[in-house]
Amino acid sequence: MTISLQGKVAIVTGGAMGIGEATARRLADSGASVAILDVDRDAGPKTANDISQNGRVCEFFACNIAVNEQVSRTVDAVVSKFGTIDILVNNAGIQSYGDVVSTSEEDWDRLMGINLKGCFLVSKFVVPHMLKSGGAIVIVGSVQSFSAVANSVAYVTAKHGLLGLTRAMSLDYAQKGIRVNCVCPGAIDTPMLRWAASLAPDPDEVIRACDRMHAMGRIGKADEVADAIVYLASPMASFITGAALVVDGGMLVPAGGMGFQEGGTGAATHK
Repeated sequence: MTISLQGKVAIVTGGAMGIGEATARRLADSGASVAILDVDRDAGPKTANDISQNGRVCEFFACNIAVNEQVSRTVDAVVSKFGTIDILVNNAGIQSYGDVVSTSEEDWDRLMGINLKGCFLVSKFVVPHMLKSGGAIVIVGSVQSFSAVANSVAYVTAKHGLLGLTRAMSLDYAQKGIRVNCVCPGAIDTPMLRWAASLAPDPDEVIRACDRMHAMGRIGKADEVADAIVYLASPMASFITGAALVVDGGMLVPAGGMGFQEGGTGAATHK
């Protein structure tokens, strides 16, 4: 079934590349006018221009979502341009590595500012516009909203926080016409994943390990997450709010992880 978002206006944070870019493209394909909010002044305009073909509408707005004044000004600019905001996809995020000892206060604050505070700020300034006629907010969490990866204390904490923010906002606005849901991807083939893999001596082996972590035997594609986001943002999900939709190729399903499935008790008794 084709999803139509004709006449809707959507904001996608971190829309210059990766899951954000794929989501902006899917929203525009469905008829929405899309505003990309990103700090990347090179990739952002290029993505917006690329999407704005064959009648699709997409514009880039430079914005550091961790800065209150920039978010307020940018949301006003989007409303001035398009008249309203119907859909918000809080996608922007960065990755950092370290435990509580090795993570600096500066790195902690920077990641929290973008990954968690940024989601709060954009929602803070978008929600008043949605209260006028309703809307849908989709927050991009992670499988690390439920679980943890070693040496990733700031990232894991922020992704857990996004799930709490989803649930809190969904209750606050459930009877005011605004639905709030969370999409929780597994390992997805994006520039951020490729960057993380590049930190290892053998990046290809990191990607192969990521493939093996999923029950489906592969990492996901940005388009596959974008499809889930657009569904939750659409009228097809009209009775869904406060939900966490896991898009992880079965990563969280196996007890003990996929390695245990290959050599644990279940594997030993499998004929």
